[in-house]
Amino acid sequence: MAAVRALPALAAALLLAAAGQASKYSREANEGLAAAGGKRREAGEFRVVRLNQIWEKAQRLHLSAVKLAELHSDLKIQEKDELSWKKLKAEGLDEDGEKEAKLRRNLNVIMTKYGMNGKKDSQLVDTNYIKDGTESDTLDDPRLEKLWSKAKTSGKFSDEELDKLWREFKHHKEKIHEYNILLETVSRTEDIHKNVINPSEENLVKEEILHNKHRELKEKLRSINQGFERLRKVSHQGYDTTSEFEEPRVIDLWDMAKSANFTEKELESFREELKHFEAKIEKHHHYQKQLEISHQKLKHVEETGDKDHLNRNKEKYAMLQEKTKELGYKVKKHLQDLSSRISQGLQHNEL
Repeated sequence: MAAVRALPALAAALLLAAAGQASKYSREANEGLAAAGGKRREAGEFRVVRLNQIWEKAQRLHLSAVKLAELHSDLKIQEKDELSWKKLKAEGLDEDGEKEAKLRRNLNVIMTKYGMNGKKDSQLVDTNYIKDGTESDTLDDPRLEKLWSKAKTSGKFSDEELDKLWREFKHHKEKIHEYNILLETVSRTEDIHKNVINPSEENLVKEEILHNKHRELKEKLRSINQGFERLRKVSHQGYDTTSEFEEPRVIDLWDMAKSANFTEKELESFREELKHFEAKIEKHHHYQKQLEISHQKLKHVEETGDKDHLNRNKEKYAMLQEKTKELGYKVKKHLQDLSSRISQGLQHNEL
């Protein structure tokens, strides 16, 4: 009788064990699917072959987690622009090849920014906001180095303000670098143009392209000069607590917007949009910090050998990585749109 009573209990135990085993196998299957899905994404992360090759190369470099996510956002913007250009080309709307040339310049900036252009010491400063890389990073400009050195030792800035100021210096360095790449391109184009003996309709088109490039150079140089004056002022006087914006890219956009051909109502609308843009950048910075922390924690857990703990950290890291990439893309796309609108306003000023 006791054996009969024991049967239901035994059956229940077997069912629980089976359910536990099924749950284990289901979890492992899901993890396997997630890993396989990750591999598929890595194999074809972008729809442009050249960008996939760059991304695959980047995986083999010792880039920080934040920088890798930043590169992904840059390549997504490049992908969007290249696919748009292919559509235009198919419709015969880039006969002079200017848009194609701009795409090449942009890709050159990306390759140099992440040290993948084959030149030593070409990599721009790391966008890692957690570790203090300011001692090893250089600004490649004696004026900037001098300003930064004075600011660090002035006692006018808190640690948080110094981090913010360092981002401004890095942003300024990137602007100078992009200006130099465009200047080099214009110089080469002018040399070719000077060697043409017989003027033709095609050469007139090229003259128009040169004119557009010179205007772009002028805009970039104006932005660089304004940016340097701001850095000089902030480095000597400290941050103005009444300042409307804090993020370097937003400050740049606002300064240029005030010089553009906007009505008072348009300018006010643009100001509000910049506030939303700055909030988006701050959110992106937050996720960048969380990603770096998660990456450091993951490296630590990998050394302990705790499999369950490792899997949980891998899942969190993958989630933060995707979120940081997504926000990075949104920030860069929004910046691109805002810059384009200001550029149109500045062009109206010259007409």
